[in-house]
Amino acid sequence: MDDPRPQLEAALKEAMRSKDNTRRDVVRMSLNALKQVEIDTQQKLSAEEAVSVLQKEARKRRESIDEMEKAGRAELAAQERMELDILEEFLPRQLSREQVETLAREAIAQTGAKAPGDMGKVMGALMPRVKGMADGKLVNQIVRELLSG
Repeated sequence: MDDPRPQLEAALKEAMRSKDNTRRDVVRMSLNALKQVEIDTQQKLSAEEAVSVLQKEARKRRESIDEMEKAGRAELAAQERMELDILEEFLPRQLSREQVETLAREAIAQTGAKAPGDMGKVMGALMPRVKGMADGKLVNQIVRELLSG
């Protein structure tokens, strides 16, 4: 897994040169989030940990988008969506729903799961394979659907 920091720093310089304030602010916020975690833990983050911090930031945006759409604040949801799109450029490519479903079917076959009660076994086998490439909520939903159906 590549460290996103060099990409973020290059994107910050480019955004400043092109006077793209939204992009500049999102990239700067991402770099600050990484630095804050390093300060809090008093350790330099590995590439994997840095990606994890960025995924957390992306998850916050997704949750905010849901909240704002429910509250009827479309303009704020659009702003968050724009920030999420910028953040996702620095994250590993996400698996499609179909790809996650294929991996989930393999994990179900591998663990011999038959009922929703076996979900823990399936998730335990599946999550290490999709870590960083799929949202945990989506994986959980797909596994639940496959075990229920």
